[in-house]
Amino acid sequence: MKRRRWPAWRTGVFFLGIATLLFALVPALDDLAADLFSIHMVQHMLLTAIAPPLLFIGEPVRPVLLGLPDLVRTRVVRPLARIGPVRTLFHVLRHPLVAVLLFVGGVYLWHWPPLYDAAVEDARLHVLEHAHFFVGAMLFWSVVIDPVPFRGTLPYAARIVYLLLAGAAQNTLLGGILSFSTRALYPHYTDRTVRYGLDALTDQRIGGALMWVIGDAVFLLGVSLAFFRWLAHEEETQRRRERGTLHS
Repeated sequence: MKRRRWPAWRTGVFFLGIATLLFALVPALDDLAADLFSIHMVQHMLLTAIAPPLLFIGEPVRPVLLGLPDLVRTRVVRPLARIGPVRTLFHVLRHPLVAVLLFVGGVYLWHWPPLYDAAVEDARLHVLEHAHFFVGAMLFWSVVIDPVPFRGTLPYAARIVYLLLAGAAQNTLLGGILSFSTRALYPHYTDRTVRYGLDALTDQRIGGALMWVIGDAVFLLGVSLAFFRWLAHEEETQRRRERGTLHS
């Protein structure tokens, strides 16, 4: 049987996701994010809305497994995948409601002013914040993208509603709160934005607008892709039914 050729574009998309993740964490950007709320929001968008879907669209699981030594696959990966509690935990975390709670709840929790300021001023807490954002986003996107060999945990039509309500709507709400607030919510930036010719409130509004625009653009693009994927799935299902009818 002829082996299916791996599409090069998926490899490119995967490495673009890796590059996005690394760029979000480079020390220079991290230092700038400590002074400007707007840059911190760009960093968060890279970690939650751009890198995770790129990584999943790249479908890295099979190539990575095939690239592992046979000993690692047989002695580590396969036994781990067969452990009941591990499989159960994996499926529970990818349940749509759990994924939303961890991702959206985490975003709002970490933007609560006292916790936000504590995280941006404490390196260890800041690492925990970014880890929560990234892992939560990976779970969120795994619900609506088929991270082959796994499948998304929602039907194709439901993915559209999920992205609109759990993605775009909550992102618009938080971005709007930050953009239209009449006071600076994060005291950490009060004296830091001056050196860049900004006041803290303007910087906050720019950050909120960036979150609003970038996040909604990504979620709406995801809605479009989910819609076309749904149509393709329905067409394929119809063709299978027609073939079954012809052979019966």
